[in-house]
Amino acid sequence: MTTVCLWRNSIYFKYFIMVILILLFGALFGLLIRYADLNRFDVISGDATLKDFTVAKTVLLIIGAGAILLSIEIAFGLASYHVKPFILGGVVLGGMLFGIGMAILGYCPGTLPVSMGEGSIDAFVGILGGLTGGLAFTWSLPTIQPVLGPDYGKISLNSLTDTHPVLFFILVMIISVSFIALAFVLHQYEKRTVKDRDVNYRWVVTSIGMAILNGIVFLKVTSNRPIGASTSYPYLSDSITHFTQNAYFEKVKVPGHWEYVFLIGAFLASFVLALVKGEFKLKAVYSHWEEAKGPSVSKRLVWAFMAGFILIFGARMAGGCTSGHIISGGMQLAVSSLVFGIFVFSAFLITGRLFYKKKSLTIKTQ
Repeated sequence: MTTVCLWRNSIYFKYFIMVILILLFGALFGLLIRYADLNRFDVISGDATLKDFTVAKTVLLIIGAGAILLSIEIAFGLASYHVKPFILGGVVLGGMLFGIGMAILGYCPGTLPVSMGEGSIDAFVGILGGLTGGLAFTWSLPTIQPVLGPDYGKISLNSLTDTHPVLFFILVMIISVSFIALAFVLHQYEKRTVKDRDVNYRWVVTSIGMAILNGIVFLKVTSNRPIGASTSYPYLSDSITHFTQNAYFEKVKVPGHWEYVFLIGAFLASFVLALVKGEFKLKAVYSHWEEAKGPSVSKRLVWAFMAGFILIFGARMAGGCTSGHIISGGMQLAVSSLVFGIFVFSAFLITGRLFYKKKSLTIKTQ
């Protein structure tokens, strides 16, 4: 009995419970992503070319519903803010790089391991590129540090209306309802214009589930932090190469470890589900890529590696990614995250229009 009590009170037992909880959060994240096919290359790259609006409307609904939920949690003292600072250069330049990388890669830092769990070889290569990008960022940070500024601090709707709580909640409701309404406007537009595939409501289930999951992770009794993914890449690459004796690794090692375990949970859930459903298949080239760039596997993998590098380097410049910055930060109505989202999707759409158009132009000329 004494041994059992000592074990339960030991740091090892607490760490074990924490890891199991994070793995569970990651597994739920992976399953929710899979349910709406948000990890699929054709879905994300399709969004970049305005052929698929699943990503855009899901992000809008998560932010809208999540902002209301999180504001209530914080008002009751159940959670706290984790706003990312508005570092102008990093947010703007990093956002543009991230958008470029996401359009070409067709994955986000958090969806890469989910797709790898289904057998996506290009996602695995994208992860390798991301790890290299994370290592390159750690190495180059002292040199590029001046470019990342200036730092305007942690600005959010809450900080801007600090002495006016009633005004804050009114604005939260107005902004949240606007985001939710825009998500359904996009959905109706997609239903009218898309004829070659089924436009369903699975994204709504995933959106609500993701908002609730993020709200749970934010709670002080669980993790007291937002969901994120990109910090795990420099954490893992720096750990593997033993490049840990630097200030940046010290800064990211705790959140990086959390996100690393979280993404393992997402990968395992996706892998097990793919095996159970008989959907696991090694594949590198998907239809949207083949239509624009051809069937070459080597070409796809080279681009996947380079895009993964750009994606993570940009994410670390900005201090976050789709899940950790746009969604988690958007739920907090943080200025840095909303500005990051604007630059990400601007670069994402421009890159999608230019990058996936070149092959079709060549074919027409021939």
